[in-house]
Amino acid sequence: MGSGIAQVVAMAGNDVCLYDSNPIALEKAGVNLEATFQKLADKGKISLEDSQLYFSKIRLVNKLDELSHSELIIEAIIEDLDIKKDLFQKLENLVSEDCILASNTSSLSMASIAASCQKPNRVIGIHFFNPAPLMALVEIIPAVQTDPTLVSKTKSLVESWKKLPAIAKDTPGFIVNRVARPFYGEAIRILEEGVADCATIDYAMTSLGGFRMGPFQLMDFIGHDVNYRVTESVFKEFFYDPKFKPSFTQKRLFEAGFYGRKSGRGFYDYSENATQPEPNTNPELLEKIFKRVLIMLMNEAADAYFLNIASVEDIDVAMTKGVNYPKGLLAWADEFGLQNL
Repeated sequence: MGSGIAQVVAMAGNDVCLYDSNPIALEKAGVNLEATFQKLADKGKISLEDSQLYFSKIRLVNKLDELSHSELIIEAIIEDLDIKKDLFQKLENLVSEDCILASNTSSLSMASIAASCQKPNRVIGIHFFNPAPLMALVEIIPAVQTDPTLVSKTKSLVESWKKLPAIAKDTPGFIVNRVARPFYGEAIRILEEGVADCATIDYAMTSLGGFRMGPFQLMDFIGHDVNYRVTESVFKEFFYDPKFKPSFTQKRLFEAGFYGRKSGRGFYDYSENATQPEPNTNPELLEKIFKRVLIMLMNEAADAYFLNIASVEDIDVAMTKGVNYPKGLLAWADEFGLQNL
């Protein structure tokens, strides 16, 4: 993710330092970035001169003190609160008092991260979606300690990178990872209740809803080592609200190491000669599945708005640009008819 963010910021005309404590990972990131810029030039998306210019704007560094002159630092390390807090403390001792310290966390408390700093008012969440160069959305998450003027400043920065900002309250999952939970959770409940199998549920959501991938296809694509952990984290952070409860079905896949595509098996079998199951195409069943999942998604989006997590516009932008939903859920709810929810 860090190299993708570096690419985005460099292509907006900024000088970037890309830091990694692992020299092998850092070297690999540099090789990949150079290849990426060359590929964009080969495809005619940028000129050869620009590809060389953008790459020249990225300096690879493996010592934290080489970041001391930065005006903005975006941390994109492992999702571990203690490790992040330790890094922010080290960074604050290196940089100027005007440097913005940002985290790319997808679900951790920005207030907790900011509390590790002597000047927490300069800490803010800037959450990109993977792959950063391709996904338009960036969530901006001010902590309760964040200077209010920093929000508008960060929004302008994000827009200068040709990204779409959505401002979210500092609550678990922010917008996308909160509102999207029913896409996975309700689908698994339908499976566990024996209403339909994975292939049928996926087919209902793609054929009737226009989603690019069904929930089980998407969980296998993301990886259960990631998706299950996010679900578990959101459940815990929401004080064990039962609507966010993880499933034993996914937990067992996680425990077995059946992470999805990356491991060759998840809800589906991805081995070379595996036969994929055919969906049940009964129209009434598909409609029942589609409406059940969609209504739960709409309810979660409405709940996020009601609780002032984000504006209507930012919630809909987040879901269409962050996870490629076919429509904004609140606009879709208006079309659907609130009386039908």
